[in-house]
Amino acid sequence: MQSLKDRYPDRVTLVDGDINNKQVVVDAAKGCDMIFSSVVDHDDASNNRPTKNIIATAEANKISRVIETSILGIYDEVPGKFGKWNRDFCFGGNLEGSSPVNADQLLEDSGLDYTTLRLPWLNDRPEVKYSITHRHDTYVGVSGSRQSMDDVVLKIVADPTFGSRDSLGIADPLSL
Repeated sequence: MQSLKDRYPDRVTLVDGDINNKQVVVDAAKGCDMIFSSVVDHDDASNNRPTKNIIATAEANKISRVIETSILGIYDEVPGKFGKWNRDFCFGGNLEGSSPVNADQLLEDSGLDYTTLRLPWLNDRPEVKYSITHRHDTYVGVSGSRQSMDDVVLKIVADPTFGSRDSLGIADPLSL
C-alpha cells in the first residue's frame, strides 16, 4: 500500500483504523467520490458492522458509488463437488443468515450504486485472465489471480457504470 501512496501521493491516503468503528470509516472517506472495501464482511453474529459502516459512511459523505468484496458462493451459485466443499468450508454448510450473504443484501437494499465482487480462491500467478459472471449466473471457475481482481476493480474505477448495482463473480474459467 505504501508503494501506491508513494506513486500517487495526491490521490492515495492511507488510514490505519478499524472498519468496525463507524466514525473512523466516516472520517477516512471524507472528500472521496468512491468507496472500495477490500474486506469480506465476516462480522460476528451477523452484525455486519463493516458493511453497515460503509453504507453509513457513503450516506454521511454523499458518496454514491461503493465496491465491496465478498466470496464466491453467496447465492449457492457454485456447482458440483467444489460448490459443496466451498459451502461447507466457508458457510458451515448453510448460507442463510451468514454475514457475507447479509452484507450483499444490505448493499442491494441501501439504494447506493454498489458492486459486490465475489472473489474466488486467490492465487499469485502473474496474469490477468478471468471471466465474469453475474448475480443469477452459475459461477465459473474456482481460482483467480490477485492481478485479475485488481483489473476488475480498476475497470470499475475507470468506468463506474461497469458492474453497477450488480454482483460480479470473477474467476479463471480454466481453473476448474
